[in-house]
Amino acid sequence: MSQITINLVQGSVRFNFSQAAAAELKGAIADLMQSLKTIAAAKSSGGIKTPEPSMEYQHTGDVFLEIFCNPNIWPSPFAAKLLITVRDDKMRLTTEAELTRLIEDLNLYLE
Repeated sequence: MSQITINLVQGSVRFNFSQAAAAELKGAIADLMQSLKTIAAAKSSGGIKTPEPSMEYQHTGDVFLEIFCNPNIWPSPFAAKLLITVRDDKMRLTTEAELTRLIEDLNLYLE
């Protein structure tokens, strides 16, 4: 198992993460991107938008990772931020990360 580095708004966090978990996270982010695009299209056309579901990704490995994003509050995918929690029995880190940066970090990890 290799380590992934997630760059945060300030600083970064690194932990063990499996390829399978990374692929699962990539799928969850793809769904989130689709929701963000749907919302942006509805806003630009002036149509009535129904709320899109929030992204709530959780993975338990060496550490517990939780990523949350409500796509209904962001004007575009480029503005979206995620709430990230990384914890184990000795520490807990809760902070924000930019969606576009997480996508870059995940693609770099999967290469």
